[in-house]
Amino acid sequence: MPTDLSPKQLMTLTQWLSPAFPVGAFSYSHGLEFALQDGIDLESWLEDVLRHGAGWNDAILLRAAYSGQVDDADSLGRAMSPSAERLQETTLQGEAFCRTLRGAFQLEIEGLIYPVALGVAAAHREIPVAPVVTVYLHAFASNLVACAQRLSALGQTDAQAMIDRLGAVCAEVAAASEDCDLDDLGGSAWGADVASMQHETMGTRIFQT
Repeated sequence: MPTDLSPKQLMTLTQWLSPAFPVGAFSYSHGLEFALQDGIDLESWLEDVLRHGAGWNDAILLRAAYSGQVDDADSLGRAMSPSAERLQETTLQGEAFCRTLRGAFQLEIEGLIYPVALGVAAAHREIPVAPVVTVYLHAFASNLVACAQRLSALGQTDAQAMIDRLGAVCAEVAAASEDCDLDDLGGSAWGADVASMQHETMGTRIFQT
């Protein structure tokens, strides 16, 4: 499968997964806000989420949508959301992503959760799926590290060093998902799942999830 990007494809992918792209990712902590209050080791927690939680499943969902299994990927992605807040997170980001694609890129995509919408969009623009998965995971991890910064869990230099280390994990997860299909969905990041359920009961919070 080709992995080389043309300059235009590279710029499009970078734009879609930039923090400036209006999907509202900055407002979702994926349960991290509660988890940090509970005293987790941040980097280990993020690596587990990437390898065994939403990172792994999103990689498979994205690939399935790219290959044309859009309805199955979207319905399974929704069904496997472990909490109402996590379903809200992927649904609302997907809606925002699709809305911007329609307005700015003339791609008629709507009603899909975030990784599925990205897979469909990348297929429309013929952007090779392998780098799409890798950059998606990197953007996901980077956003959570940024959430931790806003929660005063680490400073700027430490955050960048952590993102650099997690980049290797993103690449490994993306590569491991290459030959997977929807039957390979599943995870064991129970701490992150429980944190997403408990987030809504926090007395004071700054993130939606």
